[in-house]
Amino acid sequence: MAVDNSIVEKKKQSQPKFSVAIQSNAYKNLINKTLGEPNRAKRFVVAVSSAVAVNPMLQECDAGTILSAALLGESLNLSPSPQLGQYYLVPFNDKKRNCKVATFQIGYKGYIQLAIRSGYYKKINVLPLKFGEVINYDPLTEEIEVRIIEDEEERENAPTVGYYAFFEYLNGFTKAMYWSKNKMLKHADKYSPSFNLEATNGKYAKVSFEDYLAGKVSEKDMWLYSSFWYKDFDGMACKTMLRQLISKWGIMSTELQTAFENDMGVINENGQVEFVDNKDENMLPEQYENTNESINEPIQEEISYEVGTNDFIEDDFFNN
Repeated sequence: MAVDNSIVEKKKQSQPKFSVAIQSNAYKNLINKTLGEPNRAKRFVVAVSSAVAVNPMLQECDAGTILSAALLGESLNLSPSPQLGQYYLVPFNDKKRNCKVATFQIGYKGYIQLAIRSGYYKKINVLPLKFGEVINYDPLTEEIEVRIIEDEEERENAPTVGYYAFFEYLNGFTKAMYWSKNKMLKHADKYSPSFNLEATNGKYAKVSFEDYLAGKVSEKDMWLYSSFWYKDFDGMACKTMLRQLISKWGIMSTELQTAFENDMGVINENGQVEFVDNKDENMLPEQYENTNESINEPIQEEISYEVGTNDFIEDDFFNN
């Protein structure tokens, strides 16, 4: 066992950082061959390298998993920029491989982009609704009456009470869905392995979500709350609403199907997806029930939302 561990550790240490690997001829040739156009390839490398540069834990991930996930995002014509929120490169600890890997995770804005491009949808949207805005919702007819707060700052500071998503096809067919905040909290608590609504005990004890929002977490324990369900609950809720709505009632283009099937997965060298965290926190209940116990965990690390500059892309990157 000691020999096997030393071999794994040696292999792990021999893996080059992404900033080094991206300069290799093998990676250059793969990118150029996959993307074809030099200008597109150069833009791709700059965008991905910038996303990696601002996330120290992502820099420690297997370079191949970063590139594969990013190429998938590029094939869907989505940007890795955190500000755009179309898709993210999220680091995970892969205990089976004993290394850090990058997963492809699409954001709710990415789903909207893909739905619009499919050509099937006339309208599609998802929106957190604030206290006092919901007048009435009829789940039978799916008709909702709201009074949106006009002042943007006031609306921003108002507590969220629910989430509404809808789409309309070009032929006029519509479908809508409303979840209360309480329903979404219970969904996240049940299906996300890294989110807890109530306080927990044990080695990695957590405070309740209410206490987390109240700031009752010490700085040294913040790593326990790195899930996007803590950092951007409304964003994750919007993504969940769109996944539920589109997967159950929407028309799925090839790109949408690809995004759904690869979401939260590691893309291997053959282009196939492997799920390092089998309990997908946006998985539908019927999918979740058929999964195995997770043997991996997300890297606990504060993710920066500022795209930095890239200092290691050489001017002659695409000359070889």
